Amino acid sequence: MQTPEREAVDTAHTLASPTVSRRRRQLLTGGVAGAALAAGAGWAWWQHRLGQPSAAALDGIWGQAFAAPGGQGEVRMQAFQGKPLLLNFWATWCPPCVDELPMLNQFYQAQRDKGWQVLGLAVDQDAAVQRFLQRMPLAFPVAIAGLSGTQLTRDLGNSAGGLPFTVVFGRQGEVQHRKMGQLLASDLQNWASL
Repeated sequence: MQTPEREAVDTAHTLASPTVSRRRRQLLTGGVAGAALAAGAGWAWWQHRLGQPSAAALDGIWGQAFAAPGGQGEVRMQAFQGKPLLLNFWATWCPPCVDELPMLNQFYQAQRDKGWQVLGLAVDQDAAVQRFLQRMPLAFPVAIAGLSGTQLTRDLGNSAGGLPFTVVFGRQGEVQHRKMGQLLASDLQNWASL
């Protein structure tokens, strides 16, 4: 079995050979490019795939409490039961997270009279979140999950543990939607009908 490095050298020699027709050279080059594209797509899928949430995480989430920024008390998950909840895991150091927060804020302001709730769980340090919220105040509640928030995202099916990660819970506390990666306006429009 050839190593990938040896295969690449052999392909390069074959392509450079004067006996290889122009058409064959194009086919070989296209095949290599196609294989690279397929490998890249496979890697992206693997990184963004979602597993099943663990039963323990789903049962236990409503009993959890997280610190409010600046030590201003606790944010208890139990307070969010009975209405649709968009739970967004984010961090100040995550550009796609920061980019989607104004859209989440608009969603919350437009949908809260219809019973929607939004909670931002920061997988971050309290001081960084406080500084961020001074620059960009949010209408919805924010709590500090810290590094343990990464494990919670994994328990909720985010296999890669990446951010941003969003979970939408229905009125009965059941998971309706999950998304790894930056939200789109179309995501929020589709979810608003819950």
